Amino acid sequence: MVTPRLILVLGDQLSDDLSALRQGDPDRDVVVMAEVQAETDYVPHHPKKIAFLFAAMRKHAAHLRAAGWTVRYTTLDDPENTQSIPGELLRAADATGATEVIATEPGEFRLISALEDAPVPVSLLPDDRFLASHAEFEDWAEGRKELRMEWFYRDMRRKTGLLMEGDKPVGGKWNYDAENRKSPPKGLSGPGPLRFEPDETVQEVLALVRERFGNRYGSLDDFWFATDRNGALEALEHFVAHSLPGFGDYQDAMVTGQPFLYHALLGLYLNAGLLGWRETCEAAEAAYEAGDAPLNAVEGFIRQIIGWREYIRGIYFREGPDYVTRNALGATRDLPEFYWTADTDMRCLRECISTTMAEAYAHHIQRLMVTGNFALLAGLDPHQVHEWYLVVYADAYEWVESPNVIGMSQFADGGIVGSKPYVSGGNYINKMSDYCKHCDYAVSKKTGEGACPFNLLYWHFLNRHRERFGSNPRMAQMYRTWDRMDEARRKTVIAEGDAILARLDAGARL
Repeated sequence: MVTPRLILVLGDQLSDDLSALRQGDPDRDVVVMAEVQAETDYVPHHPKKIAFLFAAMRKHAAHLRAAGWTVRYTTLDDPENTQSIPGELLRAADATGATEVIATEPGEFRLISALEDAPVPVSLLPDDRFLASHAEFEDWAEGRKELRMEWFYRDMRRKTGLLMEGDKPVGGKWNYDAENRKSPPKGLSGPGPLRFEPDETVQEVLALVRERFGNRYGSLDDFWFATDRNGALEALEHFVAHSLPGFGDYQDAMVTGQPFLYHALLGLYLNAGLLGWRETCEAAEAAYEAGDAPLNAVEGFIRQIIGWREYIRGIYFREGPDYVTRNALGATRDLPEFYWTADTDMRCLRECISTTMAEAYAHHIQRLMVTGNFALLAGLDPHQVHEWYLVVYADAYEWVESPNVIGMSQFADGGIVGSKPYVSGGNYINKMSDYCKHCDYAVSKKTGEGACPFNLLYWHFLNRHRERFGSNPRMAQMYRTWDRMDEARRKTVIAEGDAILARLDAGARL
């Protein structure tokens, strides 16, 4: 009798075209999938993320069984569950007689290390569901003084042929981002993503998650995510037909009561493996070619996937396990309680955090220029900020989340991802949203009672980090503006910024 091998399939590897499955033999091998507390608890994930993954895992296991695989699936409440991936592999090995595990490389160093030290030998295969391999990204990065995403993105366009005419970009430009920053007009609303009613499998998972994790940050109410590949494909089709045409113009817009506008939440399905990058990008490209979506929208969407997503993964694996601990600006302030409660008088933060609590989602500008911007201006500990983002978003995995936070949002990597810190005062938020109109603070006030904290902390940040950023050509204009201010006004800004930070340190309401 041929000894079976174990084929490990993780919760973010829900793809038929998985390297571990391709290496396996359905007539011989046993697929191992497990819901384990080690994965729900290394940070206290939002219950909607846990519910999404457990439901999708259960459905993917059923799909693999229907395709002829023997699947050993452990539910979270199985009394025999060891509550760790290595533990479940050992238990499966004891039950089947297997002496070898085949696995596709996980997306987090934490899990890679756990599998390398597992009690059963594990053969790790490359995760080739991505466009760029680790070696390809290393080759691209080698010898470059600056690892700018734009240059990487252009190489990925050439490699894939997406939106290309020979060796030239369609429309004559590589990047249409300048056309994708329109302020929201009054009354702007969008179609939002396709919503799904929970079926029996999802209802069972929701009951389990509510019992085990119902007291965590975030609401489990109104769960509507797709939880299988067919649903993810329907969500993609809905986005291309209804949201993609307006996605470019208003992808940066923020509107009260409209958490989604033209955003798709397809990252949720891409990152779990229910969608692939190529089919997603080709669906958008086909809409452009058919005249159903404008070039600025389609290019911007494709750039997010084959540009930014692939680039960020490359940075994560190139920089190594210590990346999440970096703190180039020496920020040490604790994360304020309002990040967990939304209990703040700053309306922009209240709106974005409330949406995050309800939906396990906020779009990229809400993350970068509201919650992330405040964290950077206030000097919050970047590791605490990193863990908050990993906790609260359903699409967050360390490979994609940490470079976005440590690098792009908090500049804690010292400028690997971004050439300058992404900071702004209240005017940017006012331009891109309606949040400021009914805020307890006045965005028009730069100092004094009721002045917007973003205005004060913006200049405070620039002043306290002048030694680092004063010679940065992308920030020269900002420092010239600061230097032209009356000295008395500069002193007032610093004093009032100090007062805001003191209130944060004291746990006072802000």
